[in-house]
This record gives sequence, structure tokens and C-alpha cells, in this order.
Amino acid sequence: MIKADTIVYEKSGTDACLAVLDEGKLKEFELFNETGASEGNVYLGRIIKKVDLSEDKFGFMVNIGDHKDAFMSSQERGLLEVNMTEGQCVVVQVSKTAHSDKGAKLVRAIQIPGTYLVYRPFGSYVDVSLKINDEEKVRELQEAVLKNIGSTQEGWVVRTAAENVDINVVIEEMQTLREIYENIRIKARSATAPALLYAKENPLFDLIHRYQRTLKTVVVNDHNLEEKLKPVFDKEIIYNKDPSEEYGIQDMLQQALQKTVKLANGGEIHIEETRALVAIDVDTKGLVARGQTDAFNKEAAIEIAHQIILRNLSGKIMIDFAGSNEYRFMRSVMDTLEEELAGDPQGARVLGLSKAGNVEILRRRKRPTLLEEFSVECPTCSGTGHVEP
Repeated sequence: MIKADTIVYEKSGTDACLAVLDEGKLKEFELFNETGASEGNVYLGRIIKKVDLSEDKFGFMVNIGDHKDAFMSSQERGLLEVNMTEGQCVVVQVSKTAHSDKGAKLVRAIQIPGTYLVYRPFGSYVDVSLKINDEEKVRELQEAVLKNIGSTQEGWVVRTAAENVDINVVIEEMQTLREIYENIRIKARSATAPALLYAKENPLFDLIHRYQRTLKTVVVNDHNLEEKLKPVFDKEIIYNKDPSEEYGIQDMLQQALQKTVKLANGGEIHIEETRALVAIDVDTKGLVARGQTDAFNKEAAIEIAHQIILRNLSGKIMIDFAGSNEYRFMRSVMDTLEEELAGDPQGARVLGLSKAGNVEILRRRKRPTLLEEFSVECPTCSGTGHVEP
């Protein structure tokens, strides 16, 4: 279960970092640039070139004013296929930030997130967060939103935070989000591409909403942000000039960049990031007796789930646990992984066992991994790490 008691925000110029901690342990870390093409930002972009893809499909490279041209597919679920030419302008939203040698990924179906709702101007249905278990509350929220849509075709997602507020607060946010989108449309008519039309809210606020049930303290080094937090966070807000030093975040980051993670029982986890997938090997180091492998693998599964979120590992993740790889032995280990990854905002899914007996996980990629954030591929060995004799 994902939880946290402290969030640390540190800003330097246009760069900022967010560290999420629980009982002094680093759980998540994110770097972002306030002027960069962050996920959720909306731009007026200009088509640079058309790109042929497999199976007679195609896409476009789009200039949004970022350091790399972004990619937009011609096909998008729920929308008609778009066929544009070089030089044309299009309103787009960043769905994945740039990483490594790839630019950002763009979509045309814009979504505007609020505290209690997500507005989908191109949508046509009302969905309610599956985390709201009260069926009566679900019906109440859904009916209230539907009633306030009227004859307009638009889509909404009711977020978990709406469960504990007055319905009128949710309805008021509907109008606020509509106004944000209308402002985007107005800006797009007069802007010259490439141009930023809408910048997503500071990710700190999203983290506060996500961890609201367990969060006790928010630490910032920005007095302006400190004042903005007071209306939305009624617990402890601390100003600290150098919070990373105070909370030992740099030391914990150094450990998170290592390929090997030591377990309390003496075993180890080895993590290897490749272009195709992330490979994780669980090694008992010969310290586990027969009959104790299940307990060892469960401890390893808890730490692996922690490392996946902390390092922001994504895409295909393959795990080779210790001992037998038969399903009857691995079922409880996979259950542990699912429990520890429950609530992951990037939707990590434990797919099961491969034919070779490895546990497979699939996790959406939204931003670079920690390793990609803090390192570059060696130009001599191209990342192989081998030295010729």
C-alpha cells in the first residue's frame, strides 16, 4: 500500500525537485523544470514533418518550443484520424515528457485536472473513481455531474477527493475547469506557434491530494508557495532553506542509483535497466535455507515494489525470483507485489508468470527514470559497461 507522511519541495531557479518520504525513507522522487514540456501542459504546436509508421499508419513531429520535437499520432481513440501537412498548427497536450533521445508524446484529446474532477472536453461520459467504495456516494456524484452537463457533449472523471466534500464544491469546480479550457481556446486563436497555452498545476499539489490520508508535513524552500499551500493543506507546513540537506535526500538518491540493493536478511536485488525492458534478479547469496525461500521472496517483493516506484521504472519489468518458479510457489509472491503496488498512479500491473518462470510487470511510462535523470549513456561503450581486455 502506497503511503507517505512527508513531502519535501526544493526549488532552484526554474528547476525544482519533489521528494516523498515515509518514516524517513525515500519513496518517490521527481525532477521538473517549470519552463519545460511537462506532462499535462497544453501547447499550440506547429507540424514539422509527417512520419510513416508500421501497418500503413503515420504520425507527426510537432514543434512545441521544447528542446526536442514532440510526436503526435494521427490516430487517437475517440477522435477522427487527423491528416495534416507541414506548417499547420494544432492544439496538443503532453501525455509523456521527453526522455533520453525521444521527445515528448502528444495527444489532441485534452484533459484538464482539478482537485475533485478531470474535465474531458472531447469525452462523452461521466466516470467515478473506483477508489470510492460507497455506492450511494458514487450515484450521488455521478447524477450531480450529469445534471450539470445539460445538453453539451463533454466528459468528466470524478476523483477520489470528491468523496468527502459537499456536492456544491464539486459542481463549482466544473465551471472553473470549463473556464480554463475556454481560455485555452481563446489563447490558441491569437497565439503564434509554438506557444504554451496552459501549464499544469505544480505537481506538489497533486502529491498532496494523492497522499492526503497519511500526509502530515510539507516542507518547502519557497515562501510564495508556502502561502499558496495554506488554503489546501491544513496540517504542518515548514519553511526550510535547504531541505535536501536536512532530510538526507542526496544520500538516499545515491543509494537509489546503485544497481544492487541489499536486503535485511542478507540477500540482494540486482536491477538492470535496458532499452527493451527492466531486468530484476533476486539473489539469496546462499544465506537462505530450504523451506525459507517463500518468506525471502516476499521480503524481496516488498522491496522491489518500493524500488519500482522510487526509481520510476516503467515499461516491461521482468523479475527472476529465487528458488522454484512454479506457479503454486509464486502466487503468494505475486499477491504481495500487487498489494504493494496498489494505488500506483502509473498503473503498475502484475501480469503473471512467463513461460520461463519470470514474473512480468507492465507499468505506464510518464517521465524518465532516476537513472536517466542523473546520468547519460557512455559514448564509448554505448551503455554495455564492458571493458576490452
